[in-house]
Amino acid sequence: MSELNTTVNLAGVELKNPVMEASGTFGSGMEYQEFVDLNKLGAVVTKGVANVPWPGNPTPRIAEVYGGMLNAIGLQNPGIDVFCKRDLPFLQQFDTKVVVNVCGRTTEDYVEVVERLADQPVDLLEINISCPNVKEGGIAFGQDPKAVEAITAAVKKHAKQPIIMKLSPNVTDITEMARAAEAGGADILSLINTITGMKIDIERQTFAIANKTGGMSGPAVKPVAVRMVYQVANAVKIPIIGMGGIRNGEDAMEFILAGATAVSVGTANFFNPRATLECIQGIEDYMRRHQVKDVKELIGIVK
Repeated sequence: MSELNTTVNLAGVELKNPVMEASGTFGSGMEYQEFVDLNKLGAVVTKGVANVPWPGNPTPRIAEVYGGMLNAIGLQNPGIDVFCKRDLPFLQQFDTKVVVNVCGRTTEDYVEVVERLADQPVDLLEINISCPNVKEGGIAFGQDPKAVEAITAAVKKHAKQPIIMKLSPNVTDITEMARAAEAGGADILSLINTITGMKIDIERQTFAIANKTGGMSGPAVKPVAVRMVYQVANAVKIPIIGMGGIRNGEDAMEFILAGATAVSVGTANFFNPRATLECIQGIEDYMRRHQVKDVKELIGIVK
């Protein structure tokens, strides 16, 4: 077969291939550069960045569970000032797109970060709406369709880059949230974020994580994630970045066939630092095996 075309387009931003890593599993790439040539990735997604430094939750805050892990890190980050001074210059060295994940406790927090990033070398903004909304009694922004639409519209008004709204799966109807984000002006959606879970240490007779609950990620959540991506792809007209338990090219292809334009590899980075590169290779192998020259021909073909 002649040369494969693995490029995909997200709201006018062209990625050389559909593979990136999921926020919070890769730092800003510094920790992984000896394992992964960042130039080979479609994009690098940073850990969540807030307007001020966040200390995160008390420890212990990670627990292994069957088929994955629970985490309650609490979006620990050094804040936007350090991020702009340290992380963005590092990422500038590489031929890849930069996606900054933004978190906040109020709408104003998100807007502040988005405004700070307006003139920075950033290609896309991923808005993490699984954060608790402190002004609304702590329910996550992403669990109320009115809040989803409102925060999307507020961020969109101030953003210079296209915005990705990252949807929480901890809802009754994911398509309702997706439509709300689209109505608010979202350019792209990413899903799924982690599923709320709990582990109890039976010998100590207490919670395995100090926070009691944590976000479950890893291979066990993949069937839920594929189902949600499929539902959302058939409910909205904007592109989707699919994630949740992706370990290899076969997993990535499930999401693409279900309707995802791009995919993010998360937890797999912890047990296989080269997982992103293996996904890229696996997608290319799949295309050759099925004699498909352009990956875009495969997006959402399973109906």
